[in-house]
Amino acid sequence: QVRTVESGGGSVQAGGSLRLSCAGSGYAYGSYCMGWFRQAPGKEREGVAEISTLGSTSYTDSVKDRFTISRDNAKNTLYLQMHSLKPEDTAMYYCAAKFGHCTGLSGRQYNYWGQGTQVTVSS
Repeated sequence: QVRTVESGGGSVQAGGSLRLSCAGSGYAYGSYCMGWFRQAPGKEREGVAEISTLGSTSYTDSVKDRFTISRDNAKNTLYLQMHSLKPEDTAMYYCAAKFGHCTGLSGRQYNYWGQGTQVTVSS
C-alpha cells in the first residue's frame, strides 16, 4: 500500500523556522523525484521545491535562500527546512512523488500525494 505522510507543520511567528518531513512507503522511494507543494485558501497550488533521485534541487523564486529541500533515501524520508518564514508562506504543504526524473514544479505527472500539513505564519 502506498503511503505518503507529511508532518512537522504548525504555527510560528514571522521570522521563525519549521522543518517538514514526509515519510514514503509502498513504492521504490529512491527512484522517485520528490517535491513539496503548497496551497493557500483561495489560491492555486504552487510548487515550492523538488529534489531529484540524485539530489539535484530546484526552488520557486519566493523561497530561494530561505527553504532547503533534502531527502534521506535510507529512511524513505523527504524534508523541507524553512527559515525566515513570512505570513505569505501560510498554506497547506503537500509532499508528492513522481517516478523518474523531475520535470518542474507544476505538479503534473506526480504519482503520489500526501494529505498535507498546515503551516501558519503570523505577523
